[in-house]
Amino acid sequence: MAVLKYEEIAESLRARIAAGEFTPGATIPSGRDLAEQWEVSRATAIKAVDVLRNDGVVVAKQGTGFVVTETPVARPAGARRAGSARILGGMPFLRIGTPDWAEPPTRVANLLGISSGVRALRRIRVLQLPDGTPNSCVEAWFPPEIAEAAPRLADTAPIAEGTTRYVSRQTGRFPVEGMDITTVRNATDAEAHRLQVAPATAVAVLLHTAYDEDGRPLVAEEGVTPYSLFEQVDTYAM
Repeated sequence: MAVLKYEEIAESLRARIAAGEFTPGATIPSGRDLAEQWEVSRATAIKAVDVLRNDGVVVAKQGTGFVVTETPVARPAGARRAGSARILGGMPFLRIGTPDWAEPPTRVANLLGISSGVRALRRIRVLQLPDGTPNSCVEAWFPPEIAEAAPRLADTAPIAEGTTRYVSRQTGRFPVEGMDITTVRNATDAEAHRLQVAPATAVAVLLHTAYDEDGRPLVAEEGVTPYSLFEQVDTYAM
């Protein structure tokens, strides 16, 4: 499928941001400048910037234009339905520790299709409410073939373009199907510490797995939310 011009411009800006040319807080080229550089209409240039804005990569700043986001934004586990931009339903987050190779829980290993004893790359983040308190903690597990092909997943720094786009660009594989499993249990000691709640607090657990067009898993994410903050609303035809 051919890449549209505004998508090409947006991806170019992503790459420049990821490379550090535009650091957090820096102003990206204006729609007029982009239109001149790429020899396109201003409407096309503005559409390219809108893609980055919708993904939470840049934000509008009055009197300045669009600047690279200071605080990284992520969605809760499972909030990955087609057509939803990363910024929609997104929250500021903190990366916990350094991504590491570990043996995933059995339920995660089964979803990733890896054998017992095989390690996967784990990234942990805590999503925050507007007042800075934790809303949920998410452990993202990447199978070895994905993590090895996308080495920036092992970095502590946020990936400006988002992990989904980065993995797709590195591997040529992109998510076409997601499966979410929601259960309830008590928080582990580590989860209670991250969420700043009492030990054994009741939590909702959303286990999300993304699959490519061949049905191969790309990532499994386990999001844990205290019972008092969890709400799931489904709207459907009847």
